[in-house]
Amino acid sequence: MPLIDASELAELLRADPTTVVVDVRWSLSAGALGEEYARGHIDGAVFLDLDRDLCGVAGPDGRHPLPEPGQLTAVLRRSGIDDDSVVVVYDGGDMMAAARTWWTLRWAGLGDVRVLDGGVVAWNDAQLPVTSVIPEPTPGAVTVRPGHLPVLDADGAAERARVGALLDVRAPERFRGEDEPIDPVAGHIPGAKNLFGGANVASKGGFVSREELAAQFADCGDDTAVYCGSGVTAARTALAMAAAGRAVPPVYIGSWSNWCALDRPADAGGA
Repeated sequence: MPLIDASELAELLRADPTTVVVDVRWSLSAGALGEEYARGHIDGAVFLDLDRDLCGVAGPDGRHPLPEPGQLTAVLRRSGIDDDSVVVVYDGGDMMAAARTWWTLRWAGLGDVRVLDGGVVAWNDAQLPVTSVIPEPTPGAVTVRPGHLPVLDADGAAERARVGALLDVRAPERFRGEDEPIDPVAGHIPGAKNLFGGANVASKGGFVSREELAAQFADCGDDTAVYCGSGVTAARTALAMAAAGRAVPPVYIGSWSNWCALDRPADAGGA
């Protein structure tokens, strides 16, 4: 199970103090929320910037492309991560940055990566302690080995839309091309279907129940792949599918931002 709740994490930290905890609080509008981390975080948690530390440089490959393996190796080693480390990731509760970090670390070859369901909000609601002390982890020895989760490029996404199932998990109005607040082109990949990723998350933060997630994905076959605007919300949907007991689906990590940069055709309308 890729999710862990606050009480389970507290017990894990008591039982295995070598567990590496990573705080990735972030928002699409403001970026990394390091000041929130500095005011209070889970004891021992290291802070990573999703954009700077866990993604490549924004450009034609998308707004949140895959990181270069050597760069990611250096970041993870500075964070105290070894090849066999247990890693728990959390964010502010919307599961966006935490899910993308989970996906990236799994793609990079780490085998035991979990996400705190509900993030720091759930931790605080459980009245568990936080600290403002910034840790100085002993450097780890992890080596990034890419390719442990399936990734699609633009051609693969187009093919999946044609012969399989490609889910666009952006808001319905973005999918239909009625509103596009970020990317230069409105619409969606021809042949894609919309399944809004926001439905995966409860109003208070964290995922809805496993049963609700299973119902949301009931019509998704084994040939389902996912994309979004830049590969963050799609990673959250991939985590939601894993939490529902399904295999992690292929993610078009460049997503719509890469599709637009390549000047690929766009459809509008639909559901």
